[in-house]
Amino acid sequence: MSVAELSWLGVVRHGESTANVAAEFAEAAGLAALDITERDADVPLSATGAAQAGALRAWLAGLPVDQRPEVVLSSPYRRAVQTAELTIGDLDLPVRLDERLRDRELGVIDLLTRYGVKQRYPEEAVRRARLGPFYYRPPGGEAWTDVALRLRGVLGDLRRDHPDRRVLLFAHEAVVFLLRYLIEDLTEAEVRDLSAARLHNASVTAWTRVDGRLRLATFNDITHVTEAGAQVTRQTHV
Repeated sequence: MSVAELSWLGVVRHGESTANVAAEFAEAAGLAALDITERDADVPLSATGAAQAGALRAWLAGLPVDQRPEVVLSSPYRRAVQTAELTIGDLDLPVRLDERLRDRELGVIDLLTRYGVKQRYPEEAVRRARLGPFYYRPPGGEAWTDVALRLRGVLGDLRRDHPDRRVLLFAHEAVVFLLRYLIEDLTEAEVRDLSAARLHNASVTAWTRVDGRLRLATFNDITHVTEAGAQVTRQTHV
């Protein structure tokens, strides 16, 4: 028996957050840690991030009705929820939260720059370099394989509960890369190569069903943002 499949799946990386801005500053200044007080789940969008979500809203509203998403899910983290709510706007689409779409948990290295990890946890810096991002699990945190395990459950539920429908997700950088890994049957090396490139804030990655399978249609697309004007295109590295 064939597996039920979505007709279209899209995932948006959240707009620029205040932590993205703090991380860019800390890395450039050679600081050990980011200067933010919120827990990761509570980090909000920056003003630029809110403008990017507005550009996403214009893009979504401009789609023909038969191409708009029918189901919307979001990470419960504030920056993703804000992006989703600003994007959906007045469209009659409830945003459901799913904790499995949350960002990768970093454990003891949370809020630390690369310099900070080397300074405070030199053994972890060595272990991370040896294992690579796919398998490295910081104490108290997650490896990419842990995130992939949660996303397997999300994809299974979507295929069972929403076959033949169009689904839009709002999530995080690691989630986007690992959805590509799962949907496209990528290898560790292939997903590692993907992650070497910057994934833009407010970017859209999407798959369309072709011959019964989801096929990549667009990756890391920010056309909607750049067309909205330079004031919303400042992008960050994390």
